[in-house]
Amino acid sequence: MGMLNEAEWLTRKKRIDTRLCALTPPWKIIRYHDGLNLSSLHCVAVEEFPTANGPADYALFVNGILLGIIEAKKVTVNPQNVLEQAKRYSAGALQGPGNWDGFRVPFLYATNGEIIWYLDARQEKRVSRPISNFHTASAMEALFAFDQKPAHDWLLDTPPERILRLRPYQVGAITATEAAIRSGRRELLVAMATGTGKTFLTVAQIYRLLESKLARRILFLVDRKALAAQAVREFNAFNTPQGNKFANEYEIYSQKFQREDFGEDEPFDPKVLPNEYLTAPKPSHTFVYVSTIQRMARNLFGAEGCFVQTGGDTEAEADADKLDIPIHAFDIIIADECHRGYTAQEMSVWRETINHFDAIKIGLTATPAAHTTALFGPPVFRYTVEQAILDNYLVDYDPVAIKSEVRMNGVFLNEGETVERVDTDTGQKALDHRRQSR
Repeated sequence: MGMLNEAEWLTRKKRIDTRLCALTPPWKIIRYHDGLNLSSLHCVAVEEFPTANGPADYALFVNGILLGIIEAKKVTVNPQNVLEQAKRYSAGALQGPGNWDGFRVPFLYATNGEIIWYLDARQEKRVSRPISNFHTASAMEALFAFDQKPAHDWLLDTPPERILRLRPYQVGAITATEAAIRSGRRELLVAMATGTGKTFLTVAQIYRLLESKLARRILFLVDRKALAAQAVREFNAFNTPQGNKFANEYEIYSQKFQREDFGEDEPFDPKVLPNEYLTAPKPSHTFVYVSTIQRMARNLFGAEGCFVQTGGDTEAEADADKLDIPIHAFDIIIADECHRGYTAQEMSVWRETINHFDAIKIGLTATPAAHTTALFGPPVFRYTVEQAILDNYLVDYDPVAIKSEVRMNGVFLNEGETVERVDTDTGQKALDHRRQSR
């Protein structure tokens, strides 16, 4: 049977049930019946669960608490448009654990088995979003237990300049980022000129997010191993308001490094993140993980889902195994130099890696590009080279005229010479013998 003719019941059995049962731990799927003891249900998806507004396709129970409702449609239907049905069932589920402006079940999903739309009905601004998979029972339990208001209050009541020594524009960047997060934004872009301290700013921002308890698990993504080593050094050198080093207050983990990745005078004692911190995240885990995009892509999709970067060190990530990483492994992802991705394949890997996680995503760049704003939105804060020069944080530049023989006289091939061809998707060089000079 083709996808176009697939009935809804088959979509549920073939696609939705398969997704629910593939999670760790798997959701157990049962059909509702009279006399079912709801208080005994843990990690159970109850089909055709009755509500005052009709039967819900799936009702998700965790430790006897009704935390989620799934509205299912056949694979050819856009699920974004049917979240309203999940809302109606939430309002009619009298067994729900609360009441949020009439909604009694907090976590709502609409899916056609391929695409999943999600809504947290507890939020003041109820904005739905696509997610790459369903939440696990433990993730839903942690989401339900988390109250973000105290964290937001801490950020408001503790201005950055009160606890950290920052330049005015760095205070502005942190303040704008936190204001966007408090307003419900989940994709943010910060554009700052090269040389204005993006990495230091990021460490300061991460420290505040951890101190406020808004985030516990933070992923800092870079695109080269050398930048990952540099970031680890920045974290270890950062002085907290308590007079400690960052690593004395919070765990800093990284991928594996070689001694040559650090300068001769730099300390070499990075902590490598245990795999179970990725595959089985717990609310008690509080840490920062510094990783290259290539490594995280290999962890998520395997070697075939990664990309070869021109001048990169992809082979150094060959030890990265494909892991079963749930969507709630990180609360916040910060992508450094997020304008990277010069080919369609690289952009796709960046997008798929970041979008795998149901997390707040913050992009950092000096040069926003179209594909960058498509992923992170327009900048919430911008600090340009021109402004940094006016503020005396960067030195102005003088143009230097250079005579180029290539530009003046052109380029010529001698007889028998060949031109190297570079595959823009793989970065690999190859001789193109069709371009030999005759």
